[in-house]
Amino acid sequence: MARADSAGAAPDTTDAPDATARVLARAAVNAMEAVGGYAAGVYLRSPTTGLLLMAVFTGLPLQLFRPWWRMQVNRPFPVAEAYRSGQAVLLPDAESTMSRFPQLMAGLPFPFASLYEPVIDGTERFGVLVVLREATPGIPVGTADRERLRLAAERLAAELAALTAAGARVVWEGDPVGGPAPPPEAGAEGARRAADRLAQAVLSLDRQGRIGYVNTAAEHLLGIGGPQLQGKLLWQALPWLGHPAYEDHFRAGFMSGEPVHFAARRGRHAPGQWLSVDLYPSVDGVTLTLGTSAKPAYAPTSRAGRDPGADPAVAADADVDVDADVDVDLDASADEASALYRPVALAIALTEAVTARQVSAVVTEELLPAFGGRQLAIYLLDERHLYLAWETGFPMGFLNRFDGVSLDVRLPGVETLTTGRPMFFESMQHLAAAYPGIPLDADVGARAFLPLIASGRPVGSCILGFDAPRGFSAEERTALTALAGLIAQALARARRYDSEAALARGLQSALLPHRLPVREHVATVGRYLPGTQGMEVGGDWYDVVETGTGLLALVIGDVQGHGVAAAATMGQLRSAVRAFALSGSTPEQVVSGTNQLLIDLDPGQFASCCYMLLDPESGSVMAARAGHPQPLLRHPDGRTEVLDLAGGVVLGIDPEASYPVTELRLTTDSVLALYTDGLVEKPGTDIDVGVERLRAALAAARPAPLAETADRLISEAGNAADRPDDIALLLASRTD
Repeated sequence: MARADSAGAAPDTTDAPDATARVLARAAVNAMEAVGGYAAGVYLRSPTTGLLLMAVFTGLPLQLFRPWWRMQVNRPFPVAEAYRSGQAVLLPDAESTMSRFPQLMAGLPFPFASLYEPVIDGTERFGVLVVLREATPGIPVGTADRERLRLAAERLAAELAALTAAGARVVWEGDPVGGPAPPPEAGAEGARRAADRLAQAVLSLDRQGRIGYVNTAAEHLLGIGGPQLQGKLLWQALPWLGHPAYEDHFRAGFMSGEPVHFAARRGRHAPGQWLSVDLYPSVDGVTLTLGTSAKPAYAPTSRAGRDPGADPAVAADADVDVDADVDVDLDASADEASALYRPVALAIALTEAVTARQVSAVVTEELLPAFGGRQLAIYLLDERHLYLAWETGFPMGFLNRFDGVSLDVRLPGVETLTTGRPMFFESMQHLAAAYPGIPLDADVGARAFLPLIASGRPVGSCILGFDAPRGFSAEERTALTALAGLIAQALARARRYDSEAALARGLQSALLPHRLPVREHVATVGRYLPGTQGMEVGGDWYDVVETGTGLLALVIGDVQGHGVAAAATMGQLRSAVRAFALSGSTPEQVVSGTNQLLIDLDPGQFASCCYMLLDPESGSVMAARAGHPQPLLRHPDGRTEVLDLAGGVVLGIDPEASYPVTELRLTTDSVLALYTDGLVEKPGTDIDVGVERLRAALAAARPAPLAETADRLISEAGNAADRPDDIALLLASRTD
């Protein structure tokens, strides 16, 4: 529930949690009705920094959305994007969702629209208001609906701000709560009599999955009277339908609006009986029909591959009758759902991981908690030897003895890869008996050894450690094996990225200047920082060129994109600029010639550039700019301004583009700062804000030594863990 911390002599807020829940629920319902949605909810910030929690959700069954109850704000999901950026995210159809947020579609591959509006009051970010509605393929969200959603979020923000002003710190803890909904209707008498004549079992559900009407055939089939079912959640009344294997079907029915048909296996009341289940959804509810059927030729299975009618405690034993009398507990199903959805959560998270280290970190965060593990080790294969790539939880130095072992050595981590079979040891004694003399890091516990194989090619092996002895059900074994396949694919992809990144970094390093010219009356300093996402290298560059006429050319540029291609294009442009500069060309000629070269080299590629020609003796400067951020100029008295240089379009777009020249003067002890947009741009923040922040930092810095000034300007960006773009900075100062 929500938590409110009282402060000072504020009014009594002991009911703040309930008050917050009521405010959120009312806002969700109002927003849903305002834009014609069928479900809505609110994510609220939590006591954990960077974590949003689903606080209230109405219109759809909560348990179907358990994997999305928690949302890290740095994840590429629309909820997180709306919160980070402070801007609405409006996705009218599946195509727009897939193009912008493929991770969301990976878990919810249904046609629906989703609208996300941040809940902000001034500088206070409370969370995000979410509305789901029917998709409108190819038709964007209309202006009227945008405004209605914005107003709903503003009203909610004002109410939450009022709670805060009353002494409450509004955050959310724990699970979400369902919003208000009208009581399920039993239906008109005529409709009841008509449905009761049917031989097919019919139940009516509201949009939250609560049972309303139950016809006579359903009572007979289920052996439960209608009054005992009405008002209950479907999965509470009929726990066997709450198995994780069926959740995708229910999600599809509730979200897509299309009929859904599947087979389900009953539990205690009719063990082994298969029923056909049909869902017929509409905006006001879902009609569910049940019919007897023989076991389907291909029985539906859970994500982990186990027959959903089987008892997980006995399914591993091939001699045990899986049609035994089984009662599926709803809470147990929910716990299983959490574990079974780990493949989805892991797959989604792995799409964001680029390097092998990032993949390993994701596995630590997603895999270990799902199965209660404490230790993890990942070994990667190279030249028929396994090398330790990642470890956590093992005694320091214990795994070093296994680093670099050959595939000929008899060790479980080796044999799981060479045989392609996972190995599970329910206790350390079992492991010691299977591999006499093997060094053990503990006397008590359990271990799982998983082969990492991608597309039939061995990648490495994964070791999971548990502090206590434990069994591994058939479902868990299948799930872990499937997860190992996902991990292997991600690692194989990461190794390819690592190889390309190493090539790109080498190319980038070779192309950037290793030293800048030393001239009287002028000091220059350059800095470069790669991005922390993707290939970690891009097309940013800087250069200082001594021309044949005694002038000094200051250059900074930014090629679109990242990776080897961007670095290669950057190298070509840098060489072209140097050639033009050395030939004595004017700034306009240099930029125009480089523009034409880029068009000839790579149509469709573009770059920004700022070129300045400085006379060290007089301080006069002639500058030409092609779509690049305006430089900064710090005067000797500390006054710092953003220059207003005339300019043309970015390079590579228009062969007829012109690039006018601006003249200015660099006085003694003044500092000129040229930079790329990675230094001033942040997602969700106007670039002018970043430019002003850089201007203020330059104004506050000491003008000398220049290297110290450069380090200060770039330090904040250098310390950022998440830096989507690379950064180049070039400073020039007049000296005596």
